[in-house]
Amino acid sequence: MLFSPQLPLQLEPHRDRRFEDFVAGPNAAALAALERVPGQGECSLFLHGASGTGKTHLLRALCLATRDAGQTAFYVGLGRLPDEALGSLRDLEGLDVICVDDLHRVIGRLPWEEALFHCFNRVRAVGGRLVVASRERRSALSFALPDLASRLGWGLSFHLAPLPDADKREVLRRHAELLGIDLPVPVQDYLLKHGHRNLGRLLLALERLQQAAFADKRRITVPLARRVLNEA
Repeated sequence: MLFSPQLPLQLEPHRDRRFEDFVAGPNAAALAALERVPGQGECSLFLHGASGTGKTHLLRALCLATRDAGQTAFYVGLGRLPDEALGSLRDLEGLDVICVDDLHRVIGRLPWEEALFHCFNRVRAVGGRLVVASRERRSALSFALPDLASRLGWGLSFHLAPLPDADKREVLRRHAELLGIDLPVPVQDYLLKHGHRNLGRLLLALERLQQAAFADKRRITVPLARRVLNEA
């Protein structure tokens, strides 16, 4: 399963993400490591990189790949969890793969760090696999609990680098296909030149562009793209 209905953790809405949809670019080593996780025994991986580098995509893709392999997985986005959900972390033990996103958002908060530390230890004790993602590398996080810092240092660490424009173009093209729209090359050029450098924000702009084209009953053009970006 991907998510467990017994757990009261509040999870953000999401789309299915798969490894084959991920444009790796300079992040091929991280992709390869995550693709191997469903077939491994106990392991721990740490991903770090700026917003928009694909951390959430990879974690969600790993959950789906684990499910497809007949195992259990759970994705937890710490950035959206209220303090009331802290106790639910103890319910994660027994799953095959745990993916924890946005670690940086709770570092420095001792109750969360203690709960995560004990959760990670329980997962490891039963042979589970743990993948954690953060915007900051481990050495840059100001841990309140040194034991958690040590625990996260046991596994492999991968830095996710921003994609160059050639790879961003491929991401735009694939996302346009998923949205069912034709994205002419001049519009791709305009978005890459004038759109946000953060890939996640760029894809949101593409979705707004699709909505504007649908509302206006018109094709996607550079003038329409200019209007959508100016309205953001």
